[in-house]
Amino acid sequence: MVFSRAMDQKIPYDDYQLPVVFLPSYENPPAWIPAQERVHHPDYNNELTHFLPRTIVLKKPPGAQLGFNIRGGKASQLGIFISKVVPDSDAHRAGLQEGDQVLSVNEVDFQDIEHSRAVEILKTAREIVMRVRFFPYNYQRQKERTVH
Repeated sequence: MVFSRAMDQKIPYDDYQLPVVFLPSYENPPAWIPAQERVHHPDYNNELTHFLPRTIVLKKPPGAQLGFNIRGGKASQLGIFISKVVPDSDAHRAGLQEGDQVLSVNEVDFQDIEHSRAVEILKTAREIVMRVRFFPYNYQRQKERTVH
């Protein structure tokens, strides 16, 4: 009897002796979905498609600017990343964004390439077919490690 009465009484917040953490109410997890269907399933998606590799195609007339800058390379061991996209440029209209990791350009692997070699390939190409993926976590690490 004494025990049940104590349970019914509410203790004022200020009388708690330890830090108090109020947890949110429990939510049941979503139903199980096979892995191959999760990327396009609304319960699992969480905009995962935003992080999937995509292809960007740019045509560059002689003497024209690329419309974007890169940073990183083999020395950082994190790859090449887009560090700036010029607003209203062809690169911007094609969907290139800061934080995109360049996976390849014209079928040349950019995941373990020297910065200078990457710049040379990008500047000399007339048509650029880039394979990129948005990877902001490694891009932030890249910014912390490099100066260019």
